[in-house]
Amino acid sequence: MIDLSAIPLLITLPVCFLAGLFIGYGYFRALRATADLIVQDGQPLLGLALTLGRLSLLVTGFFIAVLAGGFALLATFAGLLCAKALMLYRMQKEAI
Repeated sequence: MIDLSAIPLLITLPVCFLAGLFIGYGYFRALRATADLIVQDGQPLLGLALTLGRLSLLVTGFFIAVLAGGFALLATFAGLLCAKALMLYRMQKEAI
């Protein structure tokens, strides 16, 4: 197995930040789809599948980031928060 903490930080941190953006976009996109299903009386099994999928995506992404070290975990979390901010900005822009 590759020791992820041995990879230089100049490579690890941007990759983890981009991975956090990807994870965050997928997570919040699935959260929006789940909320839309609940509001529109959609299929409950699809809502359950989306919930399990987004939680497994989040757990898997953060687990891999933990293997890469503390700074990588923080970079992944920062990417997730940026994705959340971008999704909220986009939703506010659509509401206007």
